[in-house]
Amino acid sequence: MENPVHKISDIIRDQDDFLIASHYNPDGDAIGSLCAMGHILTALGKKFSLFNQSGLPKQYSFATPPAPIQDTLPKTMPNWTIVLDCGAKERMGNMLSARSEDTNFINIDHHLGNDKFGVENWVDHTQPAAGSMVALLAQELNVPLTGPLAENIYLAVATDTGFFTYGSTTPESLELAANMLRDGLNIARMNMDITKQWSENRMRLWTEAMNNVELTDDKLVATTVITKEMFKRTGTTSADTENIINFLRRLKTVRVAVTFREEDVNTYKFSLRSYGEDNVQEVAAQFGGGGHKNASGGTITAPLAQAKAMLISAIGESLRIK
Repeated sequence: MENPVHKISDIIRDQDDFLIASHYNPDGDAIGSLCAMGHILTALGKKFSLFNQSGLPKQYSFATPPAPIQDTLPKTMPNWTIVLDCGAKERMGNMLSARSEDTNFINIDHHLGNDKFGVENWVDHTQPAAGSMVALLAQELNVPLTGPLAENIYLAVATDTGFFTYGSTTPESLELAANMLRDGLNIARMNMDITKQWSENRMRLWTEAMNNVELTDDKLVATTVITKEMFKRTGTTSADTENIINFLRRLKTVRVAVTFREEDVNTYKFSLRSYGEDNVQEVAAQFGGGGHKNASGGTITAPLAQAKAMLISAIGESLRIK
C-alpha cells in the first residue's frame, strides 16, 4: 500500500486549487494545522482558501494564517478539500458536509474511530496532533519548518499534548519542537500567546464551574456542568470552557474527569479525560462519540440528571473492568 504522505504530497504537487478546513469550534490543533497547511501551500505557490464554520476564535487571534479564515464556503468548490483534525465527517460542520458531492476530501486526522470519509485518508492515531502530521507533509514537500509555519505547528502540537505532558506525547513530537527551536522558533513568546488569553469573565465562569464539581465512584470521577445560564450570567461562550476539564483531572484521587456543557434543551455536550490505561474513548463510543484513548467526547440528548447518571454509570463500569 502506498504511503499516504507520499500520495497526498503528489496530489498537492499536481493540483493548484485547494480548500483547507478543520473541525468547527476549533481548538489549538484545528487552528494550528489549518494555518500551517496554508503556509505550506503558500510556499509552493498554490491557490487555496481557508475555511472553518466557526471562524477564528478570539483566544487564537494571535495565530498567523496566510489568508483570512472564512466562515462561508466559495460558490464554486475546488476539486480538492484538505480536512484536518476531524474525527468524523459531521465534525466539519453542516455547511461543508452539505457540499461533499462538490469536492474530493483529503482526510488528515489522528482520532480513534475516524470513519475515513475522504477520497484519500491519512488517519494515524499514534500521532499526537494533526499538526504533527502537517509537519511531516511539509518535510515531504521540502518546505522548511520555520517562521509562521513553525509557529502554527507548535500551536497545534503543544496544545494537543498539554505542552508535552500528556501520554500522547511522543519522542518525535519533542524532537519536532526542538528542531523548530533550533531554527528560530520563539517558544517563550508562543507559550505566552497561547496561555495568556483569559478575560475576567472567563475567570468568573471557571469559578462557577469549579463550585459545581461533584465527586463520585469513591472520588475516582469528577464532574462539572456548564449551563447556558452560566454563559449568560458571566458574559462568556463555549470557547471559555476550554481546559476546565484538565483542572478537574488534577484532583489527586480522580481517574476520569467529565464536563457537561448545555447546548440546547435536554442536549449536553460531554467531554472526558483520563490518564494511562483508562480508555474513555470506549465510553464515549457508547453514546455515539469518539476521540482518543484519554481524551474523548460526544453529545447526550436527555434531561441533565439522566444524562449524568447514564454517563457516570458507563464510566464506573469501565473503571471496574480495570
